[in-house]
Amino acid sequence: MTVAGIMSGTSADGVDVALVRVTPAFPAPRIRLLAHHGAAYPAALRKAVLAAMNATQTSTAELARLNWRLGLAYAEAVRATLKLHPAKLDLIGCHGQTIYHQAQRAPYAGRSIACTWQIGEPALIAAEIGAPVVSNFRPADMAAGGQGAPLVPLLDLVLFAHPKRARILQNIGGIGNLTAIPASANADQLIAFDTGPGNMVIDALAAQLFGKQYDRNGSIAARGRVLAPVLKPLLRQPYFRKAPPKSAGREQFGAAFAADFLRACKQAKGTPEDAIATATALTVETISLACERFAQPLIDNAPADFIVSGGGSRNNTLMKMLRQRLNPLGYSVTTSDATGLPSQAKEAVAFALLAWQTWHHLPGNLPAATGASRPAVLGEITYV
Repeated sequence: MTVAGIMSGTSADGVDVALVRVTPAFPAPRIRLLAHHGAAYPAALRKAVLAAMNATQTSTAELARLNWRLGLAYAEAVRATLKLHPAKLDLIGCHGQTIYHQAQRAPYAGRSIACTWQIGEPALIAAEIGAPVVSNFRPADMAAGGQGAPLVPLLDLVLFAHPKRARILQNIGGIGNLTAIPASANADQLIAFDTGPGNMVIDALAAQLFGKQYDRNGSIAARGRVLAPVLKPLLRQPYFRKAPPKSAGREQFGAAFAADFLRACKQAKGTPEDAIATATALTVETISLACERFAQPLIDNAPADFIVSGGGSRNNTLMKMLRQRLNPLGYSVTTSDATGLPSQAKEAVAFALLAWQTWHHLPGNLPAATGASRPAVLGEITYV
């Protein structure tokens, strides 16, 4: 099947579309990336998305309109991809835009619940493109007792498991997430979890302090210094010490966290450049802590390939800091581009694979990663 995977992450910067050819095989399907295309959100749409994420106050009308507007944006992104790379689609897998994710149960209306919500109307995508759409992937895992995240580890296992090399796959989007795969591991022997903020805090500060959507190439951070009095207390937060499975989002590291972070930087007499440098160091240090505490014991402290994807892989300062921290641990740090998979395409490819799994009534979650009690067929299918 030729499947289009659609991904828009917690950075809310736009839509990535991957055209993928998936062929049945044993023990795992074969995947070939045909094309990848990224489309930025229009400014007004990005503003609406950011306002809706973890919002303390909004309206049902606003959320309904945003759901349909995102469906249109996803359809337009697929159409633009097909115009550049003509193909006949059999299926579409759309992650949707997460506007709220609560992985842990909490009291609500007399019961204890966990919940998640990804929006982007699939019926509109199916009608516009003329192909069935698999969407709403996360709830089935949560209904089975999982965290609903991370879901990319299935792709990590299919593409990167190696008979002799341990591999750690680190995505740095708005949130950072890690998959650690020991040499010759199966699906029950890996771990995967969110390491903490990826680009989220950096982007928030770049917008507030410099009027930029993000720190291009890490050029602002390169002019600053890391404020240790700000960084060190943050690394003692319970989330970073909590054992997997665990997942995070703007609920933990969004606007409120960024505001407190900036306040601490100002109290430490830091410059705006120092704040960006310290936010970059926070991403690097939380990744390093995750490796030392959880990944290294799993791979028996063996040398490992450390493969980075996502927007953070293009931040030269972040990548330099990451190599300085991880090379002494015996990790060879590179990006997924070096393996033939464009770093910006990886998550879109993952949701193409997950859609293929759903279409064939196959589970898409890995309980070792999400904490679910069982494998689950993920998502809902919208037919044309």
